[in-house]
Amino acid sequence: MNASIHAACLVLLVGASAASAQATGPRLAPHRAVYDLSLDRSAGARTIEAARGRIAFDFTGDACEGYALKFRQVTELTSAESGTKLSDLRTANFESGDGKSFRFRNETGSGGPPASTIDGTAERKADGPLAIRLRMPKRESATVDGAAVFPNVQMRDLIEAAREGRSTLQVKVFDGSDDGKTVYDTLSVIGKRIEPGRTEGLEEPARQDGLAKLARWPVVMSYFKGGRADGTPVYVLSFDLYENGVSRNLKLDYGDFALRGVMSRLELLPEKPCSR
Repeated sequence: MNASIHAACLVLLVGASAASAQATGPRLAPHRAVYDLSLDRSAGARTIEAARGRIAFDFTGDACEGYALKFRQVTELTSAESGTKLSDLRTANFESGDGKSFRFRNETGSGGPPASTIDGTAERKADGPLAIRLRMPKRESATVDGAAVFPNVQMRDLIEAAREGRSTLQVKVFDGSDDGKTVYDTLSVIGKRIEPGRTEGLEEPARQDGLAKLARWPVVMSYFKGGRADGTPVYVLSFDLYENGVSRNLKLDYGDFALRGVMSRLELLPEKPCSR
């Protein structure tokens, strides 16, 4: 899972040779996945008593031309104090194969008033800063200093770190979320490698050959705002990460409550060979 789920992490940059480096580095598998959500934990003054929902994840493209992601998360939260509330997040983005440009559109709704929309583009300059141009909610431009990467570069860096046996990875990430101008500091903690063939306890979609023959690692990924990686994270995402970028066993921790995501469907799509 790319992240996306607001889900990801760390400070490694892919340079001008990013496209050619992908030929030997980690390759992300095009796939469609569905995760069923339930309440994992609730705490704080406004206790969530029940939760249910679903994540639909559609990731297509190739390492040369780039990847497109369509993501939707619908969540229903119930508490005695506020009753039942619905949230509906839809994301569509495209990241170029060289990791230098990113198009994004995020819509957040609650089943009532019209959804709020963030729509724009971002480009990584050679000297590091991000040039961001928003079309919605209003036209504006911004330049963000610091070495930030887009989600697919982040995911490839994370897989590479796991393969090398590293236990942590830090990176600045821009995914177009929040106000469309926010760069997150992320910290990923990578657990012990789980060897291919270890399928006990896995849901049925994760038992198919396309995953069962791959190694995976438990990952805990924390997101921080404003360069405060030593403070309290905005949210924390936990998951099992496969070598091809597919994720299972999700946990989305928002502080006062956490959701568990169980993979209920997975379709691994054909991979197109790069034409260059």
